[in-house]
Amino acid sequence: MHLPVKAGSDVWLFNGLLAYLEEHGVVDTDFVANHTGGAAETLAVARDSAGRLEAVAKACGLPVAALESFYALFARTRRVVTVFSQGVNQSSSGTDKVNSIINCHLLTGRIGAPGMGPFSITGQPNAMGGREVGGLANMLAAHLELADPQHRQLVQTFWDGPRMASAPGLKAVDLFEAVHAGRIKALWIMATNPVVSLPDADRVREALKRCELVVVSDLFADTDTAALADVVLPALGWGEKDGTVTNSERCLSRQRAFLPAPGAAKPDWWAVSEVACRLGYTGFDYQQPAQIFDEHARLSAWGNDLQKAPRAFNLSGLVGLDAQGYDNLRPLRWPVLQAGQETPRLFADNHFSHADGRARLVPTVPRAPANPVDEDFPLVLNTGRIRDQWHTMTRTGRAARLAGHLPEPFVEMHPYEAMLCGVQDGALVRVASRWGSMVVRLRCTADQPRRTVFVPIHWNDQCASDARVGALVNPVVDPLSGEPEFKHTPAAVTPFPVDWHGVVYSRAPLAFAPDASPAYWVRIQGDGFFRYELAGRGALADPQRWSRQLLGAQPGWLEVQDDSTHEYRTAALDGDRLLACVYLSPRAELPSRSWLNRLFTRASLTEADIVGLRLGRSVDPADDVGATICSCFAVGRNTILDAIRDNGLTNVEAVGRCVRAGTNCGSCQPEIRALLAEARATEGV
Repeated sequence: MHLPVKAGSDVWLFNGLLAYLEEHGVVDTDFVANHTGGAAETLAVARDSAGRLEAVAKACGLPVAALESFYALFARTRRVVTVFSQGVNQSSSGTDKVNSIINCHLLTGRIGAPGMGPFSITGQPNAMGGREVGGLANMLAAHLELADPQHRQLVQTFWDGPRMASAPGLKAVDLFEAVHAGRIKALWIMATNPVVSLPDADRVREALKRCELVVVSDLFADTDTAALADVVLPALGWGEKDGTVTNSERCLSRQRAFLPAPGAAKPDWWAVSEVACRLGYTGFDYQQPAQIFDEHARLSAWGNDLQKAPRAFNLSGLVGLDAQGYDNLRPLRWPVLQAGQETPRLFADNHFSHADGRARLVPTVPRAPANPVDEDFPLVLNTGRIRDQWHTMTRTGRAARLAGHLPEPFVEMHPYEAMLCGVQDGALVRVASRWGSMVVRLRCTADQPRRTVFVPIHWNDQCASDARVGALVNPVVDPLSGEPEFKHTPAAVTPFPVDWHGVVYSRAPLAFAPDASPAYWVRIQGDGFFRYELAGRGALADPQRWSRQLLGAQPGWLEVQDDSTHEYRTAALDGDRLLACVYLSPRAELPSRSWLNRLFTRASLTEADIVGLRLGRSVDPADDVGATICSCFAVGRNTILDAIRDNGLTNVEAVGRCVRAGTNCGSCQPEIRALLAEARATEGV
């Protein structure tokens, strides 16, 4: 069952479920009475805000029958796991959404036992580990509470600290506001790219321009944030690091480097320790990660009274590990109270992380997103990830195989909304909000809900002309978590007319002269080449001069200029090896990219290849495998369609047996199903 709930309506959904469970007697009364608090108040709020199915269905944008089916399914199924992630967290009421989910599990006693419970899966690498060491502005290390005076005293005593914070620091959005206002003069940014990833990203960029000292630790110097840094420190990547990571089920695992540190790159802990020592602080004389881990384990056990009010995060069983013991550490789920003994499941004893041992049901009142749509911005902009990319593409964008699936920044929109906005599938459009705008390509799909649009978060100024969706996202945050409202920003989509289109291939990355930069460009990593999709406003007076200025001196040229169609084609050759090519046209119909990709992987061109370069199309249709569908095995759209038609394939499994597509990670299987449906519609297969 799929419930396409309206963005921001999750509290209505789960408050409605809570009221439904109470009404139908699906309540673990013994568990609620003996192991929870706050049930009466929470149920009263749920009944008041979401007690009627019809009202909840309207708030969520769902049919009443579908909503009731979901509630009934949850009610009659004892073993239920509710998995939630950024779609719930990234909201101005994200904390309420999470609490509304947990409430349903507490009311039914579906927690702390196999096959049941609320399950948060966060989107950051080692996010759990970051929280364990206090890597947030509102918490202390070892899951100790900054607001608790006793916890503050524990940490201060353990570290013999002369001073101790007594109030939360600034979360990300507030921090950059402080930088913008001049209250923060120096900033050290590690392992993140906020000029791309934060909301109201143009303001973030302006804040960094104003900051007196910006230090950035990163793997790559060519990021939007590093471009604004006064100092860039080379950091280690995942395969070069040595330490531990913790996953969503509390499983702590050793991570051993399998690559040597390149050049001058250093671990983050080393960089922080060296700076601390230079500033005159003691206690930072670590020589290896094992020493830091031992200190981490000791703090988790410090003042952790197992008899009175034990803290769940406890690594006392790992205290005193020597370097060899640390290196040989096997995966364990905390708490680890004795050496080698993990805790497979939290809350199995119905004891929770409050002083009285009871869990809390929290009353949650549904709230609409802070910024409603209006006449000027009638669409809800939702942001998120695509299948083959990660965050701001600083690493995944360099992998040709991953870049081939969805190579350009885009906005997805329902065809009916596209008609209302006067925009066409495949055309360039401007997406705008009150905070910023971007130019991307339109992808029409009936899978996108009406009155909404979706834009991926990945593209940035290093690889595209104007595709940072963070610049559009409103900066409203959850008052408790500080999470921004990434899933709901009022937006508008309008045409972005252009006069010409182009595609350029080159063995080396290119730089556009300021007076010759097209209105739209995106750089795509290929297998031994770079591809640029272009579009411009105003006719190119001299395409040959423009192309040769862009590509620079080359050993030899192949050139065709058709004055009747205003098309221009040129290729740079070194003997029979293709070095670069340019195709320009007033129309969007340009040569097959999969064909050109293949030409650039060949050591030498055939006569037929050279004829094809002149014509702007392959003389052999087999060369055009189509857009990438399966990244794992580099299987293109045309290859799959040909296999379906030639072999009478009728299901995903048959396609996999024939061309391997969809047989590895499986994430391309929905697209394969769509191609099967397309083939049935056009060929009657």
